[in-house]
Amino acid sequence: MNRHASAKPKLTRNQTLVLDALAGAGQPLGAYALLDVLRGHGFKAPLQVYRALDQLIELKLVHRLESLNAWTVCCDNHHKDTPVFAICNDCGVVTEHFDTQLSNGINSLSERSGFVPDRSIIEIHGQCDKCGDA
Repeated sequence: MNRHASAKPKLTRNQTLVLDALAGAGQPLGAYALLDVLRGHGFKAPLQVYRALDQLIELKLVHRLESLNAWTVCCDNHHKDTPVFAICNDCGVVTEHFDTQLSNGINSLSERSGFVPDRSIIEIHGQCDKCGDA
């Protein structure tokens, strides 16, 4: 088993397969791309993938990247700060970052307005160092 599955021993078979597929992909994947990867493991319908992804999000093991309609493995499921994803428009590399000041600002804004967020994810699109140097 990989480090993700061993960290969460209560993962179902489908959750483990989806998590492993995402971890092995090296880039965010959409649900249908995951389905294609997992057909050999008995996945037949998108609902199987979506159900596992929803559960993995609840377990804080994966993130959904809204702008890409894709999912990626969380770099640390114990973080309390809002993740910031830097997404390269050229090569597609996605990196996860944390900024405590930014998270504190988001929490403060929520408290002042009385809004109770259930999640916050920030996505920044641009060009990574490697593509900018090319």
